[in-house]
Amino acid sequence: MSTAKIPVTVYSEVTPNPQVMKFVADKMLLGTGESAEYLSLNDTIGSSTLAEALFQFPFVEAIFITRNFVAITKNDTINWDLIHGEVRNYIVEFLQTNEVVVQSLPNNETREFSKEGQDDKVVVSIEPEINTEQDQMIVDLLEEYVKPAVEADGGAIHFKRFDESNGIVTVVLKGACSGCPSSTATLKGGIESLLKNHLPEVSEVVALEG
Repeated sequence: MSTAKIPVTVYSEVTPNPQVMKFVADKMLLGTGESAEYLSLNDTIGSSTLAEALFQFPFVEAIFITRNFVAITKNDTINWDLIHGEVRNYIVEFLQTNEVVVQSLPNNETREFSKEGQDDKVVVSIEPEINTEQDQMIVDLLEEYVKPAVEADGGAIHFKRFDESNGIVTVVLKGACSGCPSSTATLKGGIESLLKNHLPEVSEVVALEG
């Protein structure tokens, strides 16, 4: 006797990052405020059966899951025009037979980042450093004004720290925002202006780049 399939609809959506396609489902994949980022197949083991399955596609480089969508980063070997339909159908079939796509949230407390001017990468903690009222105010501003727009583009932004000595706010970008050509303009033209308007102590917003 065959198991009844779960009714689900998924559509694909382009993002500002040409390497990233967003696949949106008509059901929640993760609870509000939760997200799961996978930068390699090893990251998925024991965490997400969907992400583990998607990494079997040879062009997949990274996967970001939050709310009701999956953002997939591909490499340069092929164009999305040729593969987005296949990937969308695969996700539909997976969701039709699997109620849960993330069994446990991955440990994303650290990430490798490029060291300026060097080929080597360093492992950096991305856990937020919230120690003052200013830190919490920045977090609240990002949550209220920035996060919804960033999620609409298939990405996520997280507060890392605020350096009171020079006024620099450091954030971490995930999903479609990571490596996106337009992310610098967004940081400078949008997020930086927002934070400066509310907090004169802020001089600049920078992102940790993977």
